[in-house]
Amino acid sequence: HSQLLLSRHHVRGDQPRSLRGLAEMPHYPDEIEYSEKYNDDMYEYRHVILPKAIAKDMYKISSGKRLLTEDEWRGLGVTQSRGWGHYEIHRPEPHILLFRRPLGTDPTTGKVPDK
Repeated sequence: HSQLLLSRHHVRGDQPRSLRGLAEMPHYPDEIEYSEKYNDDMYEYRHVILPKAIAKDMYKISSGKRLLTEDEWRGLGVTQSRGWGHYEIHRPEPHILLFRRPLGTDPTTGKVPDK
């Protein structure tokens, strides 16, 4: 009987009251969070999630409407090796900064290898 009840809830898309709205709430960590790196055949990527207080500082700089310069994101406390560029704004969650750099970039100098 509980199996049937569960599948009926699942089919109707009902969620327990405590979970409603959870998906719409952005996740703000207590401190800056860094994703693992991932890549395609041209770039290495990572994303950085800002805590609410630092996100507010970011909004003061850019209103979440333009990409941050390296000096700006480093000024917010984001620390990572050289060569990373803020390349896209994730509109639903602008406090998540999306970074990329060309594959093979020297993390010490930020220089891209010659082709």
